[in-house]
Amino acid sequence: MENTPQKYAHIKGWGIDADPKNDPTYPMKRRTNGEHEGYTWERPTLQPQTVEVLHSNERPDMTAVFGTSSPPSGLSGMIRRFAFNYSENSYLHWLPLLLADRVNVVEGIIEDFTQGKVPNIFEEKGYVAEWKHNRTSLLTKMAIAAAITAGAVMLLVRKDEDDD
Repeated sequence: MENTPQKYAHIKGWGIDADPKNDPTYPMKRRTNGEHEGYTWERPTLQPQTVEVLHSNERPDMTAVFGTSSPPSGLSGMIRRFAFNYSENSYLHWLPLLLADRVNVVEGIIEDFTQGKVPNIFEEKGYVAEWKHNRTSLLTKMAIAAAITAGAVMLLVRKDEDDD
């Protein structure tokens, strides 16, 4: 694979540090000519891609190393594929990824039930450790959650009474 400046010239700011005469760190760091030789290097052997890997549409190719432990799947995978169609500086990239994480949690719980496992959500969320080491904070969180839930239930019940 040949990395020429012309190949990526359409990307704003690409290769900005390639010219040693235009070093952005000068005068903070005074470089020797020997250091500039490191600007050109041979790309390492790429990791084989055995599963679907989503990567930024701002990158021309895959990074040398990437994670393959949990490829996108299900509804959360569809949401992630949608998100990676947009630039990383767009809400249409990050907000769907946040949603996909929440959807993936629900998918994991459903998968546990289909495999005959009942998830111990209390322990998995770390409440046992928090009860042991930070009881005041846990009780505060639980009280706030109970107050918000009670308020929401009261609002829903009041709306139902108003409708009658």
